[in-house]
Amino acid sequence: MPLGPGTYCHCEDCRKSTGSAFSVAVPFEASEFRVLSGETGSFTKIADSGNELTRYFCLKCCSPLYGTSPQHPGQVYVKAGVLDEQSLVRPTHQSWCQSQVEWSVIDPDLPSYPKGRPRQAK
Repeated sequence: MPLGPGTYCHCEDCRKSTGSAFSVAVPFEASEFRVLSGETGSFTKIADSGNELTRYFCLKCCSPLYGTSPQHPGQVYVKAGVLDEQSLVRPTHQSWCQSQVEWSVIDPDLPSYPKGRPRQAK
């Protein structure tokens, strides 16, 4: 069973924070998420979207772990690389494709957005 609507993000900020062509993150409810061991550090900045973003990382190895934003209260966006069950991660779309590097190719049938994914009506 997939974890949730994972996403590829091609924004410059995500590329730089991962040292790669994109980031893959999976949303979790903040109330159901916790770090089981180790210490985390964080920094807050304004993302490419103009929204505030706090990125959390491991203080021992500096690996990116997850992010939060006041724009998405109650959610944490966990970096797929830190999840134990990689086979459960199934990205459902990609965002910030206007910033995508040309040598990074992802399934062209995956829904793609030039900037952030439009907010879904509730």
